[in-house]
Amino acid sequence: MKAHTLSQAIRMTAIAIACSASALTACAQDYPAKPVRLVVGYAPGGATDLSARLIADALSKDLGQPFIVDNRPGANSNIGAESVVRAPADGYTLFVGSISTTINQSVYAKLSFDAGRDLVPVAQLNFVPNILAVSPQLPVASVADYVAYAKKYPGKLTCASPGNGSSAHLGCELFKLRTGTNILHVPYRGSGPAMADLLGGQVDSTMDNLPPLLPQIRSGKLKGLAVTTAQRVSFASDIPTMQESGIAGFDVAAWFAIFAPAGTPAQVVDRLNRAINSQLSGNADLKGKYEANGFLMPPAPNSPASFKTFVQSELKRWGETARAANVKID
Repeated sequence: MKAHTLSQAIRMTAIAIACSASALTACAQDYPAKPVRLVVGYAPGGATDLSARLIADALSKDLGQPFIVDNRPGANSNIGAESVVRAPADGYTLFVGSISTTINQSVYAKLSFDAGRDLVPVAQLNFVPNILAVSPQLPVASVADYVAYAKKYPGKLTCASPGNGSSAHLGCELFKLRTGTNILHVPYRGSGPAMADLLGGQVDSTMDNLPPLLPQIRSGKLKGLAVTTAQRVSFASDIPTMQESGIAGFDVAAWFAIFAPAGTPAQVVDRLNRAINSQLSGNADLKGKYEANGFLMPPAPNSPASFKTFVQSELKRWGETARAANVKID
């Protein structure tokens, strides 16, 4: 190739790159220019769905385009996640993920995507503390009593969860590993059936989300032994933490967040992150609804980078827990 032809080719390539970058910036500045779809991997009515609908309403008003919740239930949210992974990486199809997004990566034997590689963390929306709650029929009054009972009767004590791979399930498995106990996990098809059997005395305990269990604890129908977060919870400050109860470093919470397909422009991810954080910090109506549902605000700075670091740590932690407890779903 002649020198002037090569030089011209280099200039044309440079111009193309510059134009692409310019168009990308303009695209990000105009975003969103059409409705945005928020895919939820569960049926309507649960905490993930509610988190999606609350932020969808806030973002629709803030950004001037409809944010539409699209429920695609199945396989503990994997069906919804896969649909987003395969969608165009333009910011108009997003995934409302949760702690299960990081758990599924290790417990499902066959996944067609990698959550750490194929989903880009945008922002955390909130988190919900879990609690170790037990039937009043169980002769224990503290975590220490619970551990002692489990060791006295290995394999007899039961821990119910909404299903395999849930935060309640893996929280129970982590507890067993940390305490050296043999507790039988009993999976249900949702939190409702699990709570019904716990209230009926068919199972002994659960480590599920605190908000729906708290009224049963306040009424005396269940006993709340410890919350699973590192700090006490403001709306249940009388209940100790696992750390205070002698289980060092035990910090488990169900969290909910927005993810985008890999390859989504950084400018679009940043635009979404800023809008979400603006609503979390400045929308009084959203804050009120969070408080009413027991949702806690994500930790600062909640940037794409800090949230990515958190997601990677969750993938690592639950991967190690699943392997140690031999948890696998075909």
